[in-house]
Amino acid sequence: MTRPSWDEYFIEMTDTVAKRATCDRGRSGSVIVRENRILTTGYVGSPPGLPHCDEVGHLMKQVMDEDGKVRSHCMRTIHAEQNAICQAARHGISLAGATLYCTMEPCRVCAMLIISVGIRRVVAKRRYHAAQETREMFAQAGIQLDVIEDVLESYENQAPMPQGVLSATPKS
Repeated sequence: MTRPSWDEYFIEMTDTVAKRATCDRGRSGSVIVRENRILTTGYVGSPPGLPHCDEVGHLMKQVMDEDGKVRSHCMRTIHAEQNAICQAARHGISLAGATLYCTMEPCRVCAMLIISVGIRRVVAKRRYHAAQETREMFAQAGIQLDVIEDVLESYENQAPMPQGVLSATPKS
């Protein structure tokens, strides 16, 4: 057995944290560390006290990507990165200078939160289908993004929804 690097160690932990997720569409996890010490973790799930997808089903909305693809997203849950950041806020833990480990590249909203709280590095296990804006924002903000596997993350019911009436559209 070979001793894992710190990145390997923490990225493996994201898979364990993800087992607590309550939405089968994207059971992802996140671990935030500083100086190789865990500060907080998060997984995909509903806010405290609200029903979970695993209990009552998904709250699906359609969104359109810039390329015109219509995708279906579950809006009942908070992303793993958001939950980890919220846990830090709830317990008064500064994330300035920290590293965030996650199962896939963060979405745009998570990227904005990561930038806002002062996280300096993000290590993702795999690629995310809509992470171009994230990559651009991280580059502008000076946040290092490392992706372990150059593979697109796939998850339950990820296929785009058929074209039709949209619940949300991108701004022009």
